Amino acid sequence: MPGEIRGLNEECGVFGVFGHPEAAQLTYYGLHALQHRGQEGAGVVTTDGENVHAVKGHGLVNEVFSENQLVELVGHASVGHVRYATAGDGGYENIQPLLFRTQKESMALAHNGNLVNAQGLKNQLEAQGSILQTTSDTEVIAHLIQRAGNVYKEEAIAQALSMVKGAYSLAILTETCMYVAMDPRGLRPLSIGKLGDAYIVSSETCAFDVIGATHVREVKPGELIKIDEDGMKSRRFTSKIQRTLCSMEYVYFSRPDSDLDGKNVHASRKTMGRKLAEESFVEADVVTGVPDSSISAAIGYAEEASLPYELGLIKNRYVGRTFIQPSQELREQGVKMKLSAVRGIVEGKRVVMVDDSIVRGTTSRRIVQMLKDAGATEVHVRIASPPIKNPCYYGIDTSTSGELLAATRTLEEMKEEIGADSLHFLSTDGLESSIHEGEQSLEHGSCQACFTGNYPTEIFPSTIPPYEKE
Repeated sequence: MPGEIRGLNEECGVFGVFGHPEAAQLTYYGLHALQHRGQEGAGVVTTDGENVHAVKGHGLVNEVFSENQLVELVGHASVGHVRYATAGDGGYENIQPLLFRTQKESMALAHNGNLVNAQGLKNQLEAQGSILQTTSDTEVIAHLIQRAGNVYKEEAIAQALSMVKGAYSLAILTETCMYVAMDPRGLRPLSIGKLGDAYIVSSETCAFDVIGATHVREVKPGELIKIDEDGMKSRRFTSKIQRTLCSMEYVYFSRPDSDLDGKNVHASRKTMGRKLAEESFVEADVVTGVPDSSISAAIGYAEEASLPYELGLIKNRYVGRTFIQPSQELREQGVKMKLSAVRGIVEGKRVVMVDDSIVRGTTSRRIVQMLKDAGATEVHVRIASPPIKNPCYYGIDTSTSGELLAATRTLEEMKEEIGADSLHFLSTDGLESSIHEGEQSLEHGSCQACFTGNYPTEIFPSTIPPYEKE
């Protein structure tokens, strides 16, 4: 459950197993651990070495898979996916893994990210005779692999990946092996683990803990890994690499018990809170965070400011997320249903409310009012990330620029809009230093395009929606 970032849908979650007799069951539990990354649909494809089996559907993991279906998903290898619709609509055909069958072999693809040149490639493929079955950019990768001709599969995948641009953490399953790849910028996380002799692939390391696997290492930018009965082999499909992992993974998307680049997400968020207190201290009586992703930053802020941290806001965990409601009116009503202010904590107090981000401002405004209705004398809003001013083209379903509060208003105007007594955001330098705290030398940075407008890759005109070009 996010803080204010209800205008940003999570990307997707990828999970895979190779070399375990209960691959489907492990993938089911792994997808549960990644459920926060996608609640629109889920799917699993397995293989027993000769045949592939698939189950997918709309909804949460426990809604898509029954016990009987899991039993039917036989095999020692599997790939699974949870998603939100970023590229492509929410139709059943777009739910991943996408499964393609040819006379030689089958191929299932699970993809986290977004290809910024997908539309141009689709146009080329259709002009050459391809018939696309989905509106997902992931299908482009499958067609490019197949069109590589008679070269062996690993080389075909490498050729295909050299043609696509953007963000992709990718798992590909055939009858006999699994391939894992990451884009040259490493924009989306993906890690390798082991469970006995079995290999595990996951978007986040928290899923390893759920099934008892050991985290081995992260997939490297520009790396293509082949996993089969002979073990794991790695190669680079490009030499042009420079990792810029999405900073919003640290701010919001990843679970606090996951590790990114060897750093714990909870610890990074606490550091963001400490930096935020250094940059924007205010006299107050109590600090509270918006459940759940803002709690770590709120604790860090309270520690640095020498103020008590309290549960001033309580979340009702049995209400759906506000951003998936179909209208703004229902979305606003959902905020009141899922969050409650604790009057006994905030009444008569000057409250620092820490949140992870502001997108439209709707939720922040309602939470500020909720705290004041509960008796808070002042509400000072502190945001543990810079202002979001630009859309993301790498797999986060951001609002349009016109809907982003920070894109159209000054800091003072935003403060008035949400009804806060004061408002401050973490600086971009503060965010970057929080992510890389303790590193002796900075080998790579993070993508902060949504804050700065500096995109780490070329953004093709066909990627930008018509309403953003006006």
